Amino acid sequence: MTDIKLSEINIYPIKSAAGIALKTASVENRGLQYDRRWMLVDQRGKFISQRRFPRLALIRVQIEGSQLVVQTPNRDQLSIPLCLDAERVAVNIWKDVCEAIPAPETVSQWFSDFLELPCQLVYMPDSTKRPVDTHYAHHNESVSFADSFPFLLISEASLEDLNQRLEEPVPMNRFRPNLVVSGCEAFAEDSWRTIRIGSVRFQVAAPCSRCVVTTVDQSRGIRGKEPLQTLAQYRRRDREIFFGQNLIAGELGTLQLGDAVQVESLVSE
Repeated sequence: MTDIKLSEINIYPIKSAAGIALKTASVENRGLQYDRRWMLVDQRGKFISQRRFPRLALIRVQIEGSQLVVQTPNRDQLSIPLCLDAERVAVNIWKDVCEAIPAPETVSQWFSDFLELPCQLVYMPDSTKRPVDTHYAHHNESVSFADSFPFLLISEASLEDLNQRLEEPVPMNRFRPNLVVSGCEAFAEDSWRTIRIGSVRFQVAAPCSRCVVTTVDQSRGIRGKEPLQTLAQYRRRDREIFFGQNLIAGELGTLQLGDAVQVESLVSE
């Protein structure tokens, strides 16, 4: 496994919106820089995702200078300052309650009009600490508005294995990984305990349990049945379906496409 390389780097600045492919990225305390630092919440402050609103996939995001620029089909683009300053509000993501900064009302109205649902865009400031589950954290690591962990890794070979079982292959974006690697066997990542990508060491914390978001066509915002139906036939364990591995960074640093991936230890060791 000496030829494993980092072949994709992706961030998803707004939770459940479209991602951005990068050539280089900074590894920060709670994930890649800008990854899932923004989130849409309903009137109760509960997070909104593609699980209920697959059209979120149609929200395209770019970072241009000091602005977060978003656009949806047949609508004017919207620019949002990366640095927001307003009174904090409490928001809910799964079992966690976090402090967040709400975007101006005009910004939230833009999203509300698109989704046809009253909602609010919020930002996670550096002062908000959302701890990683203590069963997996080693040094009180934090996570952004991602579901549970700061990083998700999948190998190209694992997707290829899945696509050989599907009538219609699916792209990697169905699984919304941060890091994609090439040069290993299918599901080799399941056996990794610690790895180093470039100069950054990662702990492989837990397999990623998959949900209906994987069935959303990210280019059309429409839900189907696959690939979850096929994955359930051979990737189910303890009533959950797993695909990909969640990671925690052991240090800060910079990742670049083509970085070598070194497997330092395996689960069986």
